[in-house]
Amino acid sequence: MAEPVTPWAKAERHLRRDPRFKPLLRRIGPCALSPVAREPYEALVRAIAHQQVHGRAAEAMLGRLLALDPAGGFPPPGLILALPPEALRGCGFSTAKVAGIRDIATRTADGLVPSYSDCAALDDAALIERLVTIRGVGRWTVEMLLIFTLGRPDVLPVDDFGVREGWRLLTGAEAQPKPKALAEIGAAWAPWRSIAAWYLWRAADAGKRTPPPTP
Repeated sequence: MAEPVTPWAKAERHLRRDPRFKPLLRRIGPCALSPVAREPYEALVRAIAHQQVHGRAAEAMLGRLLALDPAGGFPPPGLILALPPEALRGCGFSTAKVAGIRDIATRTADGLVPSYSDCAALDDAALIERLVTIRGVGRWTVEMLLIFTLGRPDVLPVDDFGVREGWRLLTGAEAQPKPKALAEIGAAWAPWRSIAAWYLWRAADAGKRTPPPTP
């Protein structure tokens, strides 16, 4: 019987070469990673909103932010900068998040944050180096942009708790690998490390739902 063709079939075949991944792929099934194409400016503002809060709380704040745009779209950088900080605070954003959102708007207006189409000319490392200079935006935030907005296939967020926990569960290790060690392990998964990360997140999610064995 022919193997079903999926958007990430080539990546899945590559990862099956690792005997530790093979049973995980069989259990989880085809990779369902589906990037949402949107302007990096918007993606970064959304990422700031989601930092350190529950997803529903973040979406509520974003809903109030969208309501500030008379055009009914995502508030453009000029509108964000024209609003008094108190208006953003009224959406529920903390002082630090307001500062981060305003800096994203400023750096978009001055050209540092590229458009979606301009990102095609920049590789992953160049985008990370460029965007981590923005207030509130760290390497992990840019990696999430690369994976979930730009659809870059070869990003391994080694600082991500879920990715490291997924590898720990997959290998039966007592402790999570250090980021540097996971980067060395993950070199074998190139050029599909984003898909490997997606499967490791699924492994971590499954581990949360699985009760610990009875002694």
